[in-house]
Formats: sequence, structure tokens, C-alpha cells
Amino acid sequence: MKEGKIKLGLVTATLLLGSTALMAGGDIVPAEEPVKENVVKRTLNGNMTLNYHVLPGEVDNIHDLFSEGIFYGRLRSNTFYWGWKDTSAANGLSNSADKAMGMGGSLIYKSASLNHFSFTMGYYGSLNPTFWRPDEADVGLTKAGKDTFSRYKVSQTGHFGMGVLGQAYLQYNNGTVNIKAGRQLYESVFTKSNDTKMIPNTFDGVSAAVKIAPKTKARVAWFGKQKLRDHEDAHDVITFKDVNGESWNNNDDAGKHRGLSYDNFIAAGEDPDHDMYLADITTKYIKNLKLTGSYLQIPGVVKDFVIEAHYKIPLSDTGWAVRPGIRHFMQFDDGGGAVAGDSNALGASLIGYDPSVNGSLDSSLFNARLDVLMPDKKGFFRLGYSKVADEADIVAAWRGFPTGGFTRAMAQYNWYSNTETFMVRAVYKFNPMWKASIRYAVQDFDDNKAVPSDSNVIHIDTWTNITPDLQMRMRYGHVSADDTTQSVIDPTTFKTDWSYDEFRLEFNYMF
Repeated sequence: MKEGKIKLGLVTATLLLGSTALMAGGDIVPAEEPVKENVVKRTLNGNMTLNYHVLPGEVDNIHDLFSEGIFYGRLRSNTFYWGWKDTSAANGLSNSADKAMGMGGSLIYKSASLNHFSFTMGYYGSLNPTFWRPDEADVGLTKAGKDTFSRYKVSQTGHFGMGVLGQAYLQYNNGTVNIKAGRQLYESVFTKSNDTKMIPNTFDGVSAAVKIAPKTKARVAWFGKQKLRDHEDAHDVITFKDVNGESWNNNDDAGKHRGLSYDNFIAAGEDPDHDMYLADITTKYIKNLKLTGSYLQIPGVVKDFVIEAHYKIPLSDTGWAVRPGIRHFMQFDDGGGAVAGDSNALGASLIGYDPSVNGSLDSSLFNARLDVLMPDKKGFFRLGYSKVADEADIVAAWRGFPTGGFTRAMAQYNWYSNTETFMVRAVYKFNPMWKASIRYAVQDFDDNKAVPSDSNVIHIDTWTNITPDLQMRMRYGHVSADDTTQSVIDPTTFKTDWSYDEFRLEFNYMF
């Protein structure tokens, strides 16, 4: 057993033994009363994460631990259609896989709590109708809808559809300490469930959260495996490709670093199997200020520190407020740079990068935003900005987008070296039934590097609450990319014109 895992086990045991002596209350909510009829058990946030309004209660025997548990059902469908603007042979893009659909849902069971112990199990499934999916030979060309099926499964068996155990964990929660062991969702600045398709991104390991002071919570976690949204099996948290060179059977997230591949780890004499350690502390002790410090380490690869602060300033008694915020992301090489060598995150050469990047993942990213908040939580206006240092690309293969909430737009990855982005966004809730969002981003990539060309992005989203349990979401995305940027790999050609239009339609029924 690795030393890090032993240390985390000791921390977890200490938290359990000392929990009754810790301060009560805080952000870790104890079990609620059993579900009542005609009560909405869960609702969806704008990013499609879930709010549980009803949870099982505390019981005093094993029988009731099971019988007083609650099932949470969800039926959902996701439909995608997109088209590249330039599908010429010279541009290298194809519309052969221009549509995808996932139909299915999830069934989650949460037991009651016995002496503060409980468990959660969640099954997720996705089926892909033949009339609205790519041909088997074209699954590698699929863009937005690729997470509705497993490309690896299709390539190996010819079969679409997925069925996975998405959540399976034991939990101890006394209202002050909350510990989970097993497969779980973990929302942090680095990791997200990102449950916007059919199956969430989950992690296998142990996490613990503790109320350490008034309105202040600390968390630690160890994860030995990750299971991305389009995988049926868990895989390494960062290694790209497996022992057989299969791109889709290890961490093939869009934010991966291709230089951190199985073969490269082996060639460098390093272990291709990795652990992930996370820690953060969040406080709202100062009125109107939310402050978070976060840490991530994958030993032998990379270490990250993030400081984030948001301060709300009410504007008199009008109900309006402004909320400035910053996020500073610091990435430190911990051996991964030597493994990646002369490759950037996209697997291309380091042409245009500072020479120090060859052999190092050192880099940083600064985000800032200013929100103008409307009265009665009707919506907000946002101006966002992000700038990546002219060093290494940011490594972010865990769906916790480094620019998320500041400048990232749907399906965009704007954290390559020396990338600068501006965004304006507006969200408005017209009535309890209908809400809409529009955002416009200007992405300035480095023309002298083998990274995407500059682009302008427009996204429009609408949420329609047809009933308290049924929601429809529609999304439209338009990307206009610069088609005149000279390629740094071959100066006689241009960078890929990756302009496209995209449409998404989603239904969610909760029961």
C-alpha cells in the first residue's frame, strides 16, 4: 500500500473518532426528514447538477436502514446536431458523424442513516437510437454527442449503449463530519461531475469534509481511479492511452495532455498508474465574501494551487448588487514535464513555446469577472476575462474547467499557453417556467503555437420548466474561427478552420 493512501486512511480515522468533539452546524447538512407525498425530491441547477430537497432520515435498526431509504429516478434524453463550416480535404474535417442521441436515465437509491452511517447506489444507462447516431466506422468523428456512448466499446464490440454503476459509496455524516468511501461525484475547482450528457464523471476513492469554524469547511480526498462520462470502466486519473495504445481506454478527456501517455511514462521509467490528492478550504465567515483555497497533486506529475475570492457589494436598498471575483491558478511541475518532453497538450511540437517548457509543466492562469446581480435572483450580467501565462499548457483532465464560470463557453478549451479570452454573458429568469442565457466570447490563441486559431463564440441556452418534475433545455452554439492563420508546422498551409454550428435538445424528468 502506498504511503499516501496510509496517511489519508489515518486522517479519515481521526476525523471519525474526533467528530463528536468538533463544532456542530455549518455547511454539512445532516439527514432530513423522510420524503412526503407531492414533494419535489430534487431539482436541477443551471449546470445540470442536482439539488436534493428530500433525504432519508435517521433510523435505529438495520431493517429500517433499507426500508426507509429513498429511490430517485430520472428519465432523460440528449439530442445533438452540428456541422463544420469547411469540410474540404485540405481542412481535414468531416460531417460524416453530424448527429448523436442518448436516451435513458438513472435510478439512485439512498439508504436511511443508522448511527450516522448510510450508503448510496446509482445506476446510469444510455441507449442510442439507430436513426440518430453515427455509423460504427465514424464514431471517432463524433463531436458534442460522443459522451452518449462509449467509443471504445463500439470499436471493440460494434455495440452502442452504456450501462454503468455511476455511484456506489458508504457514508458517515454526523452534521459536522461527512466522509464518503467508494465511487462518487466530487465537485471542486479541479474536478466536476459535469453531468450534462447521460452519465456523470465520477471518482473512486475516499473524501472527507469537516466544519472547522463558523461558516468554514475543509475537505480532503484521495482518488485512485476516474470514470469519464463515456466510459463503462474506471481508468487512470491522467495517463493517456493504455498498454495497447488504445486512446479511448484510459483518460481520453478533451482536456488531457497527450504527452502524458502510457508509453511516455514507461519510457521515462515512471509508473503509469497514478493517485490524485485534493484538499480545499472554503469560508464565508466575512459577510458577503466567499474565499476558497484549493490544492491538487498527482505525485510524479503535477501540483496545482488555486486561490479564489468573490465579494458581493449590495447597491443601496434596490436589490441590485455587484460581485467582483478572481481565480488564480498556479501549476507546478512535479515530474510530468520530463515525461511529456517536447510535446504540448495537443500532442504537437513546442514550436513557439518558451524553451523552459521543454521538460516542465510550470504555468499559471489568471481569471477575473464582474457580475451585476439583479433583484430577487432574476438573473445577472457578467464580464469575464482569463489569461494563461506564456509557459506550459494547463493540465485539466477532470472536467473541472480552469476557466469555468469566467470565460469558458460550451465545448471550449481556452487554457492553452498564452491564450487570452474575454466574455460577456447575460442570464434572465422571465418567470418560474422559463429562463434564458446568452454569452459571447472572444478567444485569442497564440498564432505562433500549434494550438487552435482565434475564434468568436456565441451560445444561447433556454431552460423551460414544463412541470416541477419535467424540464426541457435547448442550446445553440456558433463558432467563427480565423481561417487565415498560418500553420507553424507547415508555413505553406493554414491552421484548421474549426468554425461550426451546433444544436442541442435535452429533456429531464425527475421522479
